[in-house]
Amino acid sequence: MTPKIMIILGSGSDIAIAEKSMDILDKLEIPYSLKIASAHRTPNLVREIVTQGTDAGIEVFIGIAGLAAHLPGTIAAFTPRPVIGVPVDVKAAGIDALQSVVQMPYPSPIATVGIDRGDNAAILAAQFIGLHNEEVHNKVVELRKEYARKVINSNEEIVQQIDRPFINNDFLRVKNLEISKVEPDESDVNCKNQDAEVVIIVGRQTDVVTAKKVAAILDRLKITHDMKVVCPIRSNKKFINYVKCMKNAKVFIGVSSNSSQVTGGIVGITARPVIGVPCTNENGDDYMLTTVSMPPGVPVATVGINNGKNAAVLAGEILAINNPEIVQLLDKLKDKKINL
Repeated sequence: MTPKIMIILGSGSDIAIAEKSMDILDKLEIPYSLKIASAHRTPNLVREIVTQGTDAGIEVFIGIAGLAAHLPGTIAAFTPRPVIGVPVDVKAAGIDALQSVVQMPYPSPIATVGIDRGDNAAILAAQFIGLHNEEVHNKVVELRKEYARKVINSNEEIVQQIDRPFINNDFLRVKNLEISKVEPDESDVNCKNQDAEVVIIVGRQTDVVTAKKVAAILDRLKITHDMKVVCPIRSNKKFINYVKCMKNAKVFIGVSSNSSQVTGGIVGITARPVIGVPCTNENGDDYMLTTVSMPPGVPVATVGINNGKNAAVLAGEILAINNPEIVQLLDKLKDKKINL
């Protein structure tokens, strides 16, 4: 059975993080390969594993590394396939590895997940593959439902077991609540292209500059897209309507500053891949950590701060898994950048 995903560890000491990925892939029944190769100590081995793996049919690479964490970037140098990076907590609480993995130069994005989140890397890889394989997509949807049930069941397993004099455990008891399904109102969508493959959602007007960079690269890759400025906090109904009504969207890109509620809002609604572009606000604060540090089950493929161009390239790599025309356009785009 030819694997669809290759997991590469920078060191054997990272195996516990890789096991999180393997547990998810085993559950989803997606074939994968596992290798150990160092970007610094065995660079030729990394090159051969990645190039030969790509030629053999690997669709997504997962690079797991700590410290300088150059492995995911090195993988990206040798393949047109999307690369997911998992920074590992070895020193400095893993922040050093996270910064190294996520802050990649254009046009070489790494779909970065949270520190030690090998599980979210596997889910993200499955989402990428699920765009081109309905069976895998359906398995991801079911897995997300399991995560949701775990949260709901914890009310009975944890909350109902608490015995304190002033707690009323039976008030709005969760197991008895009827949770209504929110139906989208297409008349309230107001979009230019409801059939877009990629949807760009901007949280604040001040972040539109970064979002326009996303759109410009998508145009060069001939990928249809739509863009809307809407905040899930200030305009929750409109936000939900818009996401739900973009039924043909394959990839969502959230562009936001100020706690990055946009990407968090999107992943709560759709099982499609979500790319996060953290931005700086008017005070110079950045929101990379609030974008990338997602809980298990709901990954955001985070790119560098204000790097809308890399978000577009990543979307192209995801869609190019079964689209040779986009691969060619990506090659031209990358070659032109190098020649500059």
